Amino acid sequence: MSSYKYTFKKFINDWMLIIGMLAGAGIYLIYNSLEFLHPAGPYLETAVKIIQPLLLFTMLFLSFCKIEPSQMKPHKWHLWLLLFQGIWYIALSLLIFWAMHSDCNFARSVLSQRIPIEATMLCIICPTATACAVVTGKLGGNMAGVMTYTIIINLLVSIIVPVFIPLIYPTGGLSFSTAICKILAKVFPLLILPCLCAWMVRYLFPKLHSKLLQRSDLSFHIWAVSLSLALVMSTRSIVHIKNAASVLLGIAVASLLSCLMQFLCGKLIGSAYGCRISAGQALGQKNTVFAIWMGYTFMDPIVSTAGGFYSIWHNCFNTWQLYRRRKEQENIMTRVRS
Repeated sequence: MSSYKYTFKKFINDWMLIIGMLAGAGIYLIYNSLEFLHPAGPYLETAVKIIQPLLLFTMLFLSFCKIEPSQMKPHKWHLWLLLFQGIWYIALSLLIFWAMHSDCNFARSVLSQRIPIEATMLCIICPTATACAVVTGKLGGNMAGVMTYTIIINLLVSIIVPVFIPLIYPTGGLSFSTAICKILAKVFPLLILPCLCAWMVRYLFPKLHSKLLQRSDLSFHIWAVSLSLALVMSTRSIVHIKNAASVLLGIAVASLLSCLMQFLCGKLIGSAYGCRISAGQALGQKNTVFAIWMGYTFMDPIVSTAGGFYSIWHNCFNTWQLYRRRKEQENIMTRVRS
């Protein structure tokens, strides 16, 4: 019996992210297919909007507890990742802006693929996931470096998106100041407050801080629950978009290619500075709930589904990385014992 329990527990740990994704998608599909549950939809949506930020806050709080304040400092690889995200986003924005005001054949070709291009823009400029530090720590990377980059990239997003979105959506009706305030209000309560609370506990309540450090896997399990809720929202955004299947397929492919490109480029950049894991995660693992919100708020609603698709791709990749990491550790332990 104990062997069975160990095997089951190991299976859950190995595939927790996939299980969380399937659970989230399955819950929404079941809810959507049972009409008698639909009146509860607004209340459930409100509950998710309350619970998910609390889970993210707790997860970030526990992650910050593991990081010394002195470790929160910029690195050279941060600059290269910022340039990667910023330049790609600006280039694609200007490409669409040019195509909107040109009559050549190439411009018409660009506009015919506008939705996938905008999906790529959204996937690239989307800031690093708040859960990124949890996965980075599991993979043996630099959690402090990732947390620092998460704050920096959110600053960049809050500036660069309001500047370039009006170029391709001139009738959006949002001023620069309004747009930047909307973004800052969305992201900073879940970035700055957990940091301040964690450091307050570190210095004012050292015994509590020590006990929190002993719960090393708690943030990972919280993330699994948060991921399920995120997939509920992602599935909803995909299901309720009525555009043609070919459009959704184009968005899915664009988000997949964006995911692969960013993980690859992040790892290549990080390899030059001895931070391959951290840079790869910082660039590749995205705050997809924020991406969905940003798509609905500033762009064509269909573009927001890119966040839902990206959530699937980057979590599948993370599951594979975590599984490979555990296998490597098991092989090392086996060699040590032999």
